[in-house]
Amino acid sequence: MKGLLSGLLALLLAYGIGYWYGGHVEAEAQALEVERLNAEARQKEQALTTAVTTTADVLRKTNEKAKQATRERNDAIDSGALRLRLKTTCPVPAPTDTAVAAGDSGGETRTELDRETAKNLIAIAEEGDRAIQKLNACITLYNNARSTQ
Repeated sequence: MKGLLSGLLALLLAYGIGYWYGGHVEAEAQALEVERLNAEARQKEQALTTAVTTTADVLRKTNEKAKQATRERNDAIDSGALRLRLKTTCPVPAPTDTAVAAGDSGGETRTELDRETAKNLIAIAEEGDRAIQKLNACITLYNNARSTQ
C-alpha cells in the first residue's frame, strides 16, 4: 500500500511539475512573440512618422514657395506689370458696312479688372490650390498608413 501511495504521489508530483514547466515555457514563448510584434509595430510607427514628417516638410516648402509667388505676383499687379483682363462679348449687332466690319472682332471686347479684384481672384484660386495639395497629402499618408498596417 505504501508503494502504491508513493507511486501515486510521484505521479502527481511529476504531473504538477510538468504542468508548471509547460506553462512557464509557454509564457516565455508568448513574451517573445509579444516582444517581436511590438518591435515590428515600432518599426511601422517609425516609418509612418518619417513619412508624415517628410510629407509635412514638402507641403510646408510648397506653401512657402506659393506665398513667395503670391507676393511677387501682387507686387507685379501693384506696379502694373501684370494686368488681369477678361474677354467679354457684347450683344451688339454686326455692322452692315464691310469696311467697318473688317477691323471688328465680332462684338468681342476686353476688360481690365482693377488691381484689388485681380488680387482677390488670384488669392481665391491659390487658396483652392493649397487646399487640394493638403487634401492630396492627407490621402497619400492615409493610403501609406493603410497599406503598411
